[in-house]
Amino acid sequence: MSRIGKHPVNIPEKVEVTLKDGLITVKGAKGTLTHKLNSNVVVTIEGKAITVAPKDESAEARSQWGTARTLVSNMVVGVSAGFVKSLEFTGVGYKAAVNGTTLNLSLGYSHPIDFPLPVGITAKVTKNQIDIEGSNKELVGQVAAKVRSFREPEPYKGKGVKYTTETIIRKAGKAGGKGK
Repeated sequence: MSRIGKHPVNIPEKVEVTLKDGLITVKGAKGTLTHKLNSNVVVTIEGKAITVAPKDESAEARSQWGTARTLVSNMVVGVSAGFVKSLEFTGVGYKAAVNGTTLNLSLGYSHPIDFPLPVGITAKVTKNQIDIEGSNKELVGQVAAKVRSFREPEPYKGKGVKYTTETIIRKAGKAGGKGK
């Protein structure tokens, strides 16, 4: 039995959920999200709650049960509150700015990086922090990972782009071998 899947998803005020032919649509203040549900799960809307159940007792249906419930829950949270991933950049001359729907980055390369933000994603830059916001949790995570991949943090000086919750294990460098 799925520990996550058995809990119902509560629908907050001002959020509208429709279910038609295995396609769930969630509308809220932050936008509209649509997802095609797996055929091994059954989703029902009862009042202000969404319940997810496996179609039968097969192993595949039970394995998709908790996943489907989490995807529906993320859609409801996304259109009502939204998701934020924060990145921090460290390095001499490293800069970031948002120009319309483009994130402009100077990360120590010979050229600036102009990253176009996907539809539904916004970015805010304050000092040395980039906040990526959106209603789709998967897309927010993908954009944050892509921005981080432009200059991953290095272990010697800690320069690069990292998540604010990430800790970098530092190395000693050349001076660690002296004194023999």
